[in-house]
Amino acid sequence: MNQLSDRINNLATSATLAMAAKARELRAEGKDIIGLSLGEPDFNTPDFIKDAAIEAINQNYNSYTPVDGYVELKEAIITKFKRDNNLNYTLPQVVVSTGAKQSLANIAAVMLNPGDEVILPCPYWVSYSDIVKLSDGVPVEVQTSIDTDFKMTAEQLEAAITPKTKMIWYSSPCNPSGSVYSKAELRALADVLKKHPNIYIVSDEIYEHINFKGGHFSMAEFEDMFDRTITVNGVSKAFAMTGWRIGYIGAPDWIARACNKMQGQITSGANCIAQRAVITALEADPSSIKYMVDEFKERRKLILNLLSEIEGFKTNEPEGAFYVFPNISSYFGKTIKGKTINNASDFSLFLLEEALVATVTGEAFGNKDCIRISYAASQKEIIEAIKRIKTALS
Repeated sequence: MNQLSDRINNLATSATLAMAAKARELRAEGKDIIGLSLGEPDFNTPDFIKDAAIEAINQNYNSYTPVDGYVELKEAIITKFKRDNNLNYTLPQVVVSTGAKQSLANIAAVMLNPGDEVILPCPYWVSYSDIVKLSDGVPVEVQTSIDTDFKMTAEQLEAAITPKTKMIWYSSPCNPSGSVYSKAELRALADVLKKHPNIYIVSDEIYEHINFKGGHFSMAEFEDMFDRTITVNGVSKAFAMTGWRIGYIGAPDWIARACNKMQGQITSGANCIAQRAVITALEADPSSIKYMVDEFKERRKLILNLLSEIEGFKTNEPEGAFYVFPNISSYFGKTIKGKTINNASDFSLFLLEEALVATVTGEAFGNKDCIRISYAASQKEIIEAIKRIKTALS
């Protein structure tokens, strides 16, 4: 008899983590799987950051940390916000968490009541929808298409707003599409939100530095949006620190205090050694990680060229992050090697079993016509993976 809560029974498993687990299983069986499913840079954490962690260990940082983060780290975050984003946050407005995923969970828990609606431009990061549902919120999906670079328009936002709308969550650069909202595009959305003063914005900027168009813009930079925007960031992607688990927010004082209160009952403060290392990471000039961004840009060019040679893949040029999100709906209804492809999930599973390449179905991101391919892998792996996909589909 299932004695588990309805909450956990109704919760979906993270599709990206599920695909990674399936790939690991097949590797354990001796199969040569190329993983293009996880959003994890294949670079090592830069040495100057590792050195800071070693120094912290030698200095005996081993005690509980303040729930909302070391003051020195919060000061480094404030300096980073001012330097990179032209945002003026104060110490009480910053909360450090165990990864940006916890930051998002905190926000949902302190902001949403049962039935509150959260607008999610599709595609959205895989966990947004279920984090919202965990706090009894209602995800409202706004479909976009490859023809608009997967960006929501002001008209679509206006049409999605109801009396129950409490928040809008989006990422720029976007996971999974790599889309980047320009200042003008965000201003158009802000002009809609101006008419609805009770709606709050979560701006997820974790891929901020992995931006190929030059110039990142934050919603909170607009004076009329600053007090309604929660800016979420972290070090996982830009600094190749996924396993260090440090994320943070800049938010209105009352929201930050609530997140601090919530976190104090769940995990308390984030890891002491990781926090000390992140101080060093954020104090460094962003040019210190440019070599990674340059390499991602080369890989983007490579993978788009290779995918253009496969019939049935429709791609746009992502402007940031390290994903492509091709539309593969032309394969729906076809039978290949005895397997019928009815949807993106079937297609993704077919690539895993037949091409031994792990990708993620777009259905997990709110888009049923696409798959997400991560190019946070070596150029050699990318070339081999796309070759296998081409062979399996031909």
